[in-house]
Amino acid sequence: MRNSVERWLAGSWMLHRLLYGVAGVVVVVSLLVSTTYESETLSGLALVVVPVIVLASLPNRRRRASVLAGAAGFVALWTPDAVFLWPAVSALVFVSIAEDQREVPVSGWIGGFTGSVGALVVYADQATVAPFFATALGGVLGLWLRSRTHATELAEETESLRGHAAWLEQRTSLARELHDVVGHHVTAMVVQAEAGLVGDPECALHEIGAQGRAALTELDALVVHLRDPDAPLQVTAPPRLSDIDELLALPLRHQGVTVAVEVDPDLVTDEVTTLTAYRIVQEALTNVARHARARQVWVEVAAAGTDVRLRVSDDGVGPPAEVTRGAGLVGIEERVVALAGVWSLTPRPGGGTVVDVRLPASREARR
Repeated sequence: MRNSVERWLAGSWMLHRLLYGVAGVVVVVSLLVSTTYESETLSGLALVVVPVIVLASLPNRRRRASVLAGAAGFVALWTPDAVFLWPAVSALVFVSIAEDQREVPVSGWIGGFTGSVGALVVYADQATVAPFFATALGGVLGLWLRSRTHATELAEETESLRGHAAWLEQRTSLARELHDVVGHHVTAMVVQAEAGLVGDPECALHEIGAQGRAALTELDALVVHLRDPDAPLQVTAPPRLSDIDELLALPLRHQGVTVAVEVDPDLVTDEVTTLTAYRIVQEALTNVARHARARQVWVEVAAAGTDVRLRVSDDGVGPPAEVTRGAGLVGIEERVVALAGVWSLTPRPGGGTVVDVRLPASREARR
């Protein structure tokens, strides 16, 4: 029961309606008590005038704060003659401050204190601080409600931004996976098709079919994530570093490129680092197949203190004078940054390109 009430009050709209209702009751009771027990005063005039003023303020929200402030000042003017009117002053100032559309609410303060000062003049022989106290109390309560409302709106906006940021992060992860997985398999299919033109067409078609089936399998896993963004983004079979030599190097070898892969057998990495390293090497080798025109490629994966060092080198044409950051290089950088690593793309002495990456070997090392 308590949690339900707290959730109900958490809504800014609900809280406003509840407190405005309480303020309305306070005004009515205050006027009725003053009229009943202080009938010899002019409080009966307030019982007639104030409801009219309040009702007049309802249709126009832009003027509501000023109209309610005027009502508060009018009631404050008669407070020395009818002391039970001070709660009505507080309630009217409270709603005026809460409803003020300006960044700095002033209407309620002006109305309340103007009426309080006027009371000192009209009732000089009955001077009292009651209207000043009532104005201050209502103003403080109004500022509290405004601050709470702003805090609630800020929390809702923050939650919305978090959700949008999470959605963008998921979309970026999905784009990386699509580029790396599909790009690698399509590149391998193109290599096989070109090899089949000058070699064994039947073997090439067999390899193209295998690569196509693998691509479809990976796509199915990614489509699951598209349909349910809350589902973890996974490949069908988590890769191993040994798969670099057994799988990733094959398209280049079918292209006639010599690929030497050295993976430190004693290297220990967690699942995230393994997948990241695999994808980075995959993208680097795909770029070699597409652009490098290389005859030899060297892949090294080894421990470097608490880090993992990846180095993919080739003897091809080398990086262009002005490196354009396509989806592949952006994907590499995003993966490296996500694990707090570093990387570089540089010319290789003697010709070619070197992709050099250092990644923390485990989550503990990244903290």
